Amino acid sequence: MSNKHVAELVELLRLERLEDNLFRGQSRDIGTRFVFGGQVLGQALSAAQQTVEPDRQAHSLHAYFLRAGDIEAPIVYSVERARDGHSFSSRRVVAIQHGKPILNCAVSFQIAEDGFEHQTSMPEVPAPEDIIPQDPLPPEEFAKLPVKLQRWLGADRPFEFRQVWPRDEIHPAKRPPYQHIWFRLTAPVPDTTADQQRALLAYASDFHLIGTTTLPHGISYISHNVQMASLDHAMWFHRPFRVDEWLLYSFDSPTAQGARGLARGMIFSRDGKLVASTAQEGLVRLRDDD
Repeated sequence: MSNKHVAELVELLRLERLEDNLFRGQSRDIGTRFVFGGQVLGQALSAAQQTVEPDRQAHSLHAYFLRAGDIEAPIVYSVERARDGHSFSSRRVVAIQHGKPILNCAVSFQIAEDGFEHQTSMPEVPAPEDIIPQDPLPPEEFAKLPVKLQRWLGADRPFEFRQVWPRDEIHPAKRPPYQHIWFRLTAPVPDTTADQQRALLAYASDFHLIGTTTLPHGISYISHNVQMASLDHAMWFHRPFRVDEWLLYSFDSPTAQGARGLARGMIFSRDGKLVASTAQEGLVRLRDDD
């Protein structure tokens, strides 16, 4: 593993076991004011995975973000073993900081079974090698941004993203509410398990989802009068995958209303297999300039 940021992320998702059903995780500063939602999601899934038998793999999770996480404090994950049936297991996870829950998450596991198969087709888009990575913002534009946005945009990340249709986030044009983005880890992780791959994908799945809801409105997370926050997150794992190989994240946003926007995502492997699906509702609120 050559990239230290990838190694740090894999370690971040391992967690420290305090008791049979109690785990502790640390936070990594990626330039956000609060703990990144994908981190809490990935750690909650990791905690749940450590309480089931090895022959059961997560097939879905449903989470609610309750409070912003303190990036300076550890997070405790309490797992309730709700049910262990013949084929399925269910776990409930509460992420706790300073004595208060910051996330509730339900995770369902299943033994491997054969069954009917079908899937929607992967969108026809250019290969990741044919997409030129976006240039960083010009120094003069970067200097005009608030310090917290400079930290976010200037941070080194364990994931590489290549947008099929890049957008100018500082001067965003209105466009239809869908987008396609290739992504992968910036270094291989050959020694990771299928469970760890799922936790890594859960972490990455929080990027760009709510941003899709802003596309028709000519706003972005950089806009000074826009407040955005994830409210919930759902995810379904369909087929095996590797996060250190290119995956296509295909997003759409069917609706926005009441200061909330809904976004959906489908994640495809390079060979066109639908490996996971996501959905998320988020707060998208225009604030008074004052």
